[in-house]
Amino acid sequence: MAEQDNNDFAAELARLQQEHRDLDAAIEALQQSPAPDLLRMQRLKKRKLQLRDRISFIEDQITPDIIA
Repeated sequence: MAEQDNNDFAAELARLQQEHRDLDAAIEALQQSPAPDLLRMQRLKKRKLQLRDRISFIEDQITPDIIA
């Protein structure tokens, strides 16, 4: 069961990391435009932060706890 969970987490992690990179590109393109849509840029940045939080959570789930 744990192996399947790790595989599921790894697949979701890869998908989220790709979406995060895509948002980076979209934000960069918006910033380069002559009249950037500030509301859209703010929404993209908020989504990017949500993805970062989810990515961190999944990475924590994949990494085993080390008891010191």
